[in-house]
Amino acid sequence: MLNRTLICIVDDDQPYRESMQKLIMFLGYTVEAFPSAADFLASPVLPETACLISDVSMPGMTGVELHRYLVGAGHAIPTILVTAYPDEVVRDQALNDGVVCYLSKPVDEDYLELCLRSALQPGTPIGDTS
Repeated sequence: MLNRTLICIVDDDQPYRESMQKLIMFLGYTVEAFPSAADFLASPVLPETACLISDVSMPGMTGVELHRYLVGAGHAIPTILVTAYPDEVVRDQALNDGVVCYLSKPVDEDYLELCLRSALQPGTPIGDTS
C-alpha cells in the first residue's frame, strides 16, 4: 500500500538521487527528487513535504543552509542530511540546529528507515552515525 507521506530528496548527484528515490519508494513513501536546493524551494510540493533528505555538499546552497533557511522561513521540515565527506564539526552543528540524522554515504538502509520514522514521529530521537 502506498503511503501518501511525501519525502523530498535534494542531491546534485543524479545517480545517487535516483537510487535514493527508488529506496524511499521501496519503503512505501511518495517521493519527489530535486537536483538543487533552489529547485526544491521553487517547487509546489514544499508545503506538503513531511521529511527532507538532503546532501550536505551541493553547489549554491548546502544541505545545512537549506535546513536553516527552511526553519527561518517557517517551514520546519524534519531533515535528514547525507554526505560523502563526513565532518564532525558540520555534523555536530547540524544536529544542534535540529537536523534529525546526519548520515554518511553509502547510507545504511535500515538506519535510514529508523531516521525516517523518527523524522515522521517527532519526539523519537534517533541520534546519528558517522
